[in-house]
Amino acid sequence: MTTRALFPTLFYEGQLGDESLVEELEASVRALASDDTAGKRWSKDHGYRGYTSYASLDDLPQRDPAFADLKRHLDRHVARFAADCGFQLGGKKLKLDSLWVNLLKPGGAHSGHIHPHSVVSGTIYVTVPPGSGALRLEDPRLGLMMAAPPRGDTFVHAEPAPGTIFLWESWLRHEVMQSTAKSDRISVSFNYKW
Repeated sequence: MTTRALFPTLFYEGQLGDESLVEELEASVRALASDDTAGKRWSKDHGYRGYTSYASLDDLPQRDPAFADLKRHLDRHVARFAADCGFQLGGKKLKLDSLWVNLLKPGGAHSGHIHPHSVVSGTIYVTVPPGSGALRLEDPRLGLMMAAPPRGDTFVHAEPAPGTIFLWESWLRHEVMQSTAKSDRISVSFNYKW
């Protein structure tokens, strides 16, 4: 008899490998958090503990050379992940659709969600103080398990470090666990579409 694993859920963990770019990104995110009035207002109105450019700025790679450099790195990582996933893209490449920054204050979290209308989503971590909160990934079968006994791996926690890149298929439900850090956690999140 044989037991096979079918339809695996893939999760990519990589490193940016450019410490000076990580430092540039931190300075850029802090400048945006200071200057982006619309983003600060949206964050406050939606109970986001800190600042995000999610609903205010959609041109970061054109606005700031650090984000243009980041995009070039991300394009290569996403192409590798797409190949690992076996995507049949017909000679096309996945394209960056959106990219936003997150400056999460101590005590902040982001509840479970997916990224509709995208193929690959991800985050690169810029500043990760101790206790920042892991990325928690949910078994995509969870809603279908009905009468199944509990499993030990229904949720997986991925612990980032500065320069870490996480990628996953956009339908994979995930959340940011509450930060118990004493300082800000900074990350850049993004979506790629076909």
